[in-house]
Amino acid sequence: MGRRGYKSEETTGERRAAARLARSPRLRYALLRSLLSLAMLGANVIGVAIVFIVVRFVLPLPDIEDEDEATIAALIALGLYLAFAVPVGTYWGLRQSKPVRDWWLSGAPPTAGMQETILTLPRRMVRVYVVLWLVGAVLFSALSFRYSSELALDIGLAVLLSAMGTWAFTYLLAERILRPLAAASLEAGLPERTQTPGVTLRLMLTWGLTTGVPVVGMLLVAGGQIVGIYGASGDRIAVTALFLGGVTIVIGSLATLLVSRSLADPIISLRRALARVRAGDLDVRTQVYDGSEVGLLQAGFNEMMAGLRERERLHDLFGRQVGQDVAQLAIERGAELGGELREVAVLFIDIVGSTSMASERPATEVVGLLNRFFEVVVEITDQHGGFVNKFEGDAALCIFGAPLDRPDAAGDALRAARDLRETLAHAVPELTAAIGVSAGQALAGNVGSAARFEYTVIGDPVNEASRLTELAKTTAGRVLASAAVVDRAAAAEERERWRADGETVLRGRSAPTTLSVPVDAA
Repeated sequence: MGRRGYKSEETTGERRAAARLARSPRLRYALLRSLLSLAMLGANVIGVAIVFIVVRFVLPLPDIEDEDEATIAALIALGLYLAFAVPVGTYWGLRQSKPVRDWWLSGAPPTAGMQETILTLPRRMVRVYVVLWLVGAVLFSALSFRYSSELALDIGLAVLLSAMGTWAFTYLLAERILRPLAAASLEAGLPERTQTPGVTLRLMLTWGLTTGVPVVGMLLVAGGQIVGIYGASGDRIAVTALFLGGVTIVIGSLATLLVSRSLADPIISLRRALARVRAGDLDVRTQVYDGSEVGLLQAGFNEMMAGLRERERLHDLFGRQVGQDVAQLAIERGAELGGELREVAVLFIDIVGSTSMASERPATEVVGLLNRFFEVVVEITDQHGGFVNKFEGDAALCIFGAPLDRPDAAGDALRAARDLRETLAHAVPELTAAIGVSAGQALAGNVGSAARFEYTVIGDPVNEASRLTELAKTTAGRVLASAAVVDRAAAAEERERWRADGETVLRGRSAPTTLSVPVDAA
């Protein structure tokens, strides 16, 4: 899980590292620093070993007097310099990371300055070794100059060629090892400007320092042999070419692997995250640990997911407010004022004695009862293919046949009325509800203004259902339907569950309305 609670996509190696380092901040940092120190030391020791092998056994060095003395002097100087450079480089490198250590252990959120310090830490650590290698190149060239100027030039070039590959390796290793620190610093967001080399520059520098520079060395050896600087045998030149070529292949391949992984890892994590998004999981984010355009890609994905989560949340809230069908219709067709005539069935349900209930019970208890009541109303209405169009205090208007067509909207409404009567009697026995059902043509659409409107149904079926509900409050079964809605029911089985119960003139009407009640109503 990320710090914000979202599931983060990481590589297998990163998950293992996180599991090993999840014990305590102090231990995590100590392990990271130890791993970094070993990696830096190993890369530079290998670089020194390559220089020694190249100078001692590979390069066709010019003939010099006192060769044994020069060799012994070089070994002594190398040992003394390593005894000086290793502790100095280690101490200097650790000094570069001290502010990072203090921040990590404090647990404080990263500032912009701390982000820059962490993201540029690999580059600043490489500078330490750049200085030490350059000092070494000057020192060994000066030491060799007393024996031969050609020897001094060869040694200086050998040190510099090996140094460039070592610098590239040092940077790539430091960047990868410090990835957890970079990820923690970037949780607050990316800095305004990139702090690390981009993809193109990273690839070109890696190729140039680990492959291009050694190839230049081979070209210089070949050119020196042609112009007669060395005068070495063909076998010696062949050995030189084979060794430098082999080193180039090995070092170049390893460096290319490191830089390719630095680019492939975030792409793999993004691919896995996208697969989870396609499966419907929106609670996913990728770990951002790169300050270049790769980090922008990772952060862009997280921002996109935040937008999708917000959109899904709004969609969910919108659907809860107006009904999922209405919400989906608005998304697909847009939301314009006006409507269309549709054949609909309307069910109106109202609580009997709600005024006395509100005056006799505490408000919190009343709200609890209403929520239990409406929960049943919504569930039963959804089960029968309708939707609750609006809540009106202690009443609800339920529509069947709009916004989506129903093959038997009247039958659905009648079944829902009977089901509501039985379910409410068991689920909310503290309340008594009256139900009225009607059907016919009505105008269904968005009513209001361009700034604020709602989807509703207007027409005679709505008015009739409301009047039937008022009348049902005084009848024994508490459920009334007009004979017209029963006649419209497509299923004969449903029509047989209702019986005529006289007729009456509803309030606001001149013609009488024939009433129907469930056959099992008392």
